[in-house]
Amino acid sequence: MSELLDLALRVAARSARFLEDGWARREVVATKSSSTDIVTQMDQGSERLLVDHILAARPDDGIIGEEGSDRAGTTGVRWVIDPLDGTVNYLYGFPSWAVSVGVLVDGKPTYGVVHAPALRTVWHGTAGESAFANERPIRTGHVSELSSALLATGFGYEAGVRAIQGGIVAELLPRVRDIRRAGAAAVDMCWVAQGVLDGYFERGTHLWDRAAAMAICDGAGVRVGGFDGPAADRMTIATNPALFDELHDTLRALGADREYD
Repeated sequence: MSELLDLALRVAARSARFLEDGWARREVVATKSSSTDIVTQMDQGSERLLVDHILAARPDDGIIGEEGSDRAGTTGVRWVIDPLDGTVNYLYGFPSWAVSVGVLVDGKPTYGVVHAPALRTVWHGTAGESAFANERPIRTGHVSELSSALLATGFGYEAGVRAIQGGIVAELLPRVRDIRRAGAAAVDMCWVAQGVLDGYFERGTHLWDRAAAMAICDGAGVRVGGFDGPAADRMTIATNPALFDELHDTLRALGADREYD
């Protein structure tokens, strides 16, 4: 196992324990883009823990984190961390939340760990090689028609954006098997890697939401992209290779690529 992946597993496990131990005393401490885009004291504490342990082991690496950590580094290795993916779920006691630790090597998502303690699942993977859930190898599913696909998605924090996204989902729903909304992008993408879901799409994710899961997905044979190129904040789509083009083209036809946020 790569030294980088081993470190990612260890620091994610420490932060997951911190979040489990603090679940009973969680509370909102701030909001970001809107009143529903929240930060808890546990997000902040988890990020400090991740950064401290990563830099203790690799002081010259770069780091970018959701709660403000940002350093360039000098090694070509950059850690992309979401200390608590699914903060609203965590606040409410809904179990779909995770610590997400991705490692970019020369700008490419190469190693990833998504540790979801309330789901009792740890996903990890190496891009182009392999992916695992609780140390068992995983591969994405084989559904090739959108009409048979179970999909997941997420919504933005602004009410107006959610209204538009809801309209797109309403038009998409009759064309697929069904749609799930669990509220943690990294977990959704890992479920695609595991074959629990056939596909995932979402507008408005950030690099820390998807970097770790992208490496895991790549290791499990998932195709991840956006509109006519790499996955981006504007759109992230993750499916098995046979399903990707149909979902991509359908979302575009429904207007998911237009500017509305």
